[in-house]
Amino acid sequence: MTTPLLDPAARRVQPGPRPVTPPAPQLPHAPRPRLVPPPPAPPTWGQRIVPRPAQTLLAHLGMWQTGTHQPPSLHLLHTLTVLETYGWCRTLDVDIQGRLCMRGAQSLLEKTGYVTPAARSRAVDHMHAVLAGAGVHMQFFAWNDLPGRTFPHVTALLTRAAHHAQQNGE
Repeated sequence: MTTPLLDPAARRVQPGPRPVTPPAPQLPHAPRPRLVPPPPAPPTWGQRIVPRPAQTLLAHLGMWQTGTHQPPSLHLLHTLTVLETYGWCRTLDVDIQGRLCMRGAQSLLEKTGYVTPAARSRAVDHMHAVLAGAGVHMQFFAWNDLPGRTFPHVTALLTRAAHHAQQNGE
């Protein structure tokens, strides 16, 4: 006589229904990373102390670089990167905590040599074109200061303006 502990047939596990694992949920495709240069460092003391007219004069003499030639679309995406890095604010170009508004971020990029004044001006034109397409007829910095404005609105404006600039070949 065999005991159930020693009987090989008793130790065999009877096949039963296997647990069904649900399929893994489909994740949305990750957005492609933006090819934007890293945000600039804060302005150097030389860039802070030397007044703008003196910078312009030194640039004409070849002793100062006024900015790199960036297309407006890249400048707009770079402005968004600066706002994401340093923070966004309303009403002031730079607030006491170091956050920037859109105009303050563009000024920082221009002052640190990441964009030329001409490319910045073209980027502003693209922002105004996007705002006009939405029925807003005011300066972008006045739009930035409206009471109900949030950072997602600013992000959408800068992104749409960058796409508008890319569509126009800039």
